[in-house]
Amino acid sequence: MSGIASELAGVRRAFAQPTLTLLHQRQAPVVITIFRAAFGRNNVPIPTARLHTQVEEHLAQARAAGETDLPAGSGREVCQRWMRGQWLVRSLDDDGREVYTLTSHAQQALELVKNLARDRATLSEHRIATILGTVRRFNAEANPDRSARVGILNAEIARLQAERDRLVDGGDLEGATEDYMLEGFTELLSLVSALPSDFARVEERFATIRGEILAAFRAEDRPAGQVIDDYLARADALMTATQEGRAFEGAFALLRDDGLVTQLREDLTALLEHPLSDGLVSDAERAELRGTVRLVRDGLDRVLVQRSRVTATLKDYIVSRDAARDRELEQVLRQVESELMTWMATTGPRATHGVPLLPARADVGHLRERFHDPADDVLPDRIEVADPDDAPPLSLSELVAQGGPRLVELRDRVDAALSSLLPPATLGELFDGLDADLRRPVEVFGLLHLAADRGWTGEDDVTEDFAAVRPDGSGRTFAVPRTPLPDPDRPTDASTDASTGSETRP
Repeated sequence: MSGIASELAGVRRAFAQPTLTLLHQRQAPVVITIFRAAFGRNNVPIPTARLHTQVEEHLAQARAAGETDLPAGSGREVCQRWMRGQWLVRSLDDDGREVYTLTSHAQQALELVKNLARDRATLSEHRIATILGTVRRFNAEANPDRSARVGILNAEIARLQAERDRLVDGGDLEGATEDYMLEGFTELLSLVSALPSDFARVEERFATIRGEILAAFRAEDRPAGQVIDDYLARADALMTATQEGRAFEGAFALLRDDGLVTQLREDLTALLEHPLSDGLVSDAERAELRGTVRLVRDGLDRVLVQRSRVTATLKDYIVSRDAARDRELEQVLRQVESELMTWMATTGPRATHGVPLLPARADVGHLRERFHDPADDVLPDRIEVADPDDAPPLSLSELVAQGGPRLVELRDRVDAALSSLLPPATLGELFDGLDADLRRPVEVFGLLHLAADRGWTGEDDVTEDFAAVRPDGSGRTFAVPRTPLPDPDRPTDASTDASTGSETRP
């Protein structure tokens, strides 16, 4: 491959990274602005529902300000698209709530935009001195020649000793120029701004290792001990062989040294209290520099939590491991889970797939049948006719008491009650006035049958009690919808017709 072709391939790979895909899209200014407004510089996790609401509010404000090129959809849909673009990641916090955080790609994009938006100092003495000092310190720590290292240290000691003696003897104290201070603050802010994305890359790397460990456990193509050994080796390599891991170890070592932390805070305080800093550093940048130690602590905490999750995954698998689970059903369930994870990684949040609760019936052409058994065709024993004399004697009154409702007698009693001087108001009052032999539980159904036949309707929301008496003398109370009886004083349809001279029924 030619030089220009290989260079073009490398540039294409760089543009395929989520960082540049975010900056290259048409709506990048709006997305970057929402990220900066919602998450700030510390990338504080935000509950999912809250971020959905914030995104909708920010988009509404941008639309009211005249911006037309905005992401379409609700806050949830927009956040889902940003997750597919690898700019947002959703996880569980310590309380079990779902939260959103920015990925390292999104934080790197925010850092790049912030550096471009900041007033950049031109080439100055401070930048050249920083380069010279970095190269000198790097050579002093990496030079393989012992005598060369000793010479570099002696020269540095002599220079520092001479400067100290000059100041002690009352020499002039040279103040820093405004350009020098501006360049120094710019470089310091650039270094501090890069910390969140560095921590996020380490955190994402541990999350990737956790997913790979779970996949290895589900596949069960390797022994569990080999999977654990591989994790320990990769975790050690992550901390020693990668730039992010070494940065994490260095930050961890810094926080373990109380003297270094105190020195860092004192140096930052001295720089921010410099007379020239008021006109060079804004309030937001000043707060960013003062929170450097807290920023490092928060990043370390998130990385340690992610590493603890990997360790917890290993612990849960080792504790719950059972050799008896290596059966066909468990293998099928693991295959289903693996396929489900693959399907979820390539589908949207609202994608559905119909899964039957039970498998379909097997279409079998012929099943094995048992042979004919002649004993199955033996006729059953003949039914013997019972002797009528063995039946218990029953009287006619006992048979009537056990029978159904006596509709004829009930109808006569209803007609008599309606034609009396003081007719009952409801069907329940009529029932209470009947004789004991007509207040059997079955007579309640008889009265309801007669009421329905005459068009009397009950009230659905009001009930009344029917005190029934069984043939053995015991009582039973039934709650029945209250059924008012017709008022004999109210003119009927027939009497109304007679008053108008029309023909009525007899």
